[in-house]
Amino acid sequence: MSVAASVAQHERDGRPERPITFDDFFAGYADARAIFDVLRAEIEALGPVEIRVTRSQVAFRRDAPFAWAWVPDRYLGGGHAPLVLSVSLVERDASPRWKQVVEPTAGRFMHHLELRSAVDIDAEVLEWIRRARAVADEEAG
Repeated sequence: MSVAASVAQHERDGRPERPITFDDFFAGYADARAIFDVLRAEIEALGPVEIRVTRSQVAFRRDAPFAWAWVPDRYLGGGHAPLVLSVSLVERDASPRWKQVVEPTAGRFMHHLELRSAVDIDAEVLEWIRRARAVADEEAG
């Protein structure tokens, strides 16, 4: 089955704006784009996924979102990891690799992982993505 990629559309004055492309999103952030391309390929290899690009992030979803990629330098200034992967899990994962774990609502833990290179996307990261995807599938069920 092919991967469905959709691009979020925003409205201004009641008219849809031009869709945001990957090239738009990663303009000026070549290192982030290179890491993202590997991340995207790995997530697509797990099975069908919809990808939504907004001004602030790229969301991976089935019926519900399960992972997000974003460029921290866009918001926090220079000097950060090129890309951050955020996954939503129903429990706090104890790995020391997480940059931050927050519980925005009871029983929902958002985990933020800095990706400095494509090598950071290893078997452990792919397992977290699989778990997040399974949670999203169950909730949408």
